[in-house]
Amino acid sequence: MSPSADAEAAFHAAYDALLARWPAGTEELDVPTPYGTTRVHAFGPGGGSPVLLLHGGGATGTVWFRTAEALGTRHRILAVDILGDAGRSVPAGPALRTPADLMAWLDALIDALGLDRVHLLAHSYGAWIALTYALHSPHRVDRMVLLDPTQCFAGFRPGFLLRSLPLLVRPTAERALAFLDRETAGTDTDPEWKRLYAVAAEASAGRRPVVGRRPDPSPLRAPLLVLLAGRSAVHRAAAVEARARRAVPHAHVETLPQLTHFALPTEIPAETYDRIAAFLG
Repeated sequence: MSPSADAEAAFHAAYDALLARWPAGTEELDVPTPYGTTRVHAFGPGGGSPVLLLHGGGATGTVWFRTAEALGTRHRILAVDILGDAGRSVPAGPALRTPADLMAWLDALIDALGLDRVHLLAHSYGAWIALTYALHSPHRVDRMVLLDPTQCFAGFRPGFLLRSLPLLVRPTAERALAFLDRETAGTDTDPEWKRLYAVAAEASAGRRPVVGRRPDPSPLRAPLLVLLAGRSAVHRAAAVEARARRAVPHAHVETLPQLTHFALPTEIPAETYDRIAAFLG
């Protein structure tokens, strides 16, 4: 079912409100690829080392406004609206149906941006894409930071999937906001981002982002930092931490004890951004 005009208007208003919080000088790029036009929010010095940011499902690239401010003095921040998910990227040409298609899109996007290699910084669903891509094109990934990654080192909690089911079956802004309120209880998760996520769920009804199997991360050679939300209801942080250490022994794995899954990345503490900046060099 196509979203209503009211749902579309509410989405664009919420999207623009979050975009307005990006630092002055942010550029909006529409980057052509064989799979459609990809919207990229770009900030930071043109000569800075490029950091490609991949958002969680339904979050859009606008969610990285604090990250752009924290890292954009030294790095070229390139926050993507993942093609096929909520946002202002526009599919055209061959449909993205498989993880291989998604990897080809990312290769084409990085080519179109005129880059040979990038750092990857990604959250949730975006972290699965990032890890899959780093295994697919290891020569193009310098360093990688994964924020509470899903389907990378462990699966979802059954209870989380059950709570998500009504939203998946019949997405409405009201259901999405109620879902977020439960999942972020006790945190100061940004209310404007929560509004965007809620209206995006309704405006993007019918879209089916590409998903796939959990990859085997053991061949990964890129330096890796994994930051887990200690209060995540999506999975058990302790189990993910243990599995990540076993699978990628060279990885740096840390837990942010007070955060929930959906509080990332808008609620990353300033000292954690210092940690990320030091890791990226």
